[in-house]
Amino acid sequence: MEEADLGQVAELAASVFGQPWSRQGFADALPMENTCFLVAEEDGRILGYCGAYLAADEGEVINVAVGLKFQRRGIADALLKELLLEAGKKGASRFFLEVRVSNQAAIRLYEKNGFQKQGIRKGFYQGPKEDAYIMNRIEDAENQKQEKKC
Repeated sequence: MEEADLGQVAELAASVFGQPWSRQGFADALPMENTCFLVAEEDGRILGYCGAYLAADEGEVINVAVGLKFQRRGIADALLKELLLEAGKKGASRFFLEVRVSNQAAIRLYEKNGFQKQGIRKGFYQGPKEDAYIMNRIEDAENQKQEKKC
């Protein structure tokens, strides 16, 4: 993600999440050394984005979003895989995230990529109020070897 992408990313976040990060929120986070933000782009149009905060060997996946017209094309899966790879290059080997308990498509995406449900945060989301699953993914040495071969 680059500064020039922020307008489109903020619009995409608003269309997907309703209560999104602001353009300024992305602008503030983008240059930080402990973040990793990626976009999927086609002909200058942002199709999706994702991001993570990094600390020591942990990564918190904070957003994975794909425009409604572009969903079900594998874009979220590609973004998440690349995010995990890039965050891994920066030392992250454990990842966690929160996801709405009703968001079955996202839960399937995360489980496909090695995340497991670890607990529930009651009333985590607002608008509408909803619980969140806490999911995590821990890289072991064998998984890291397999990913490096790809």
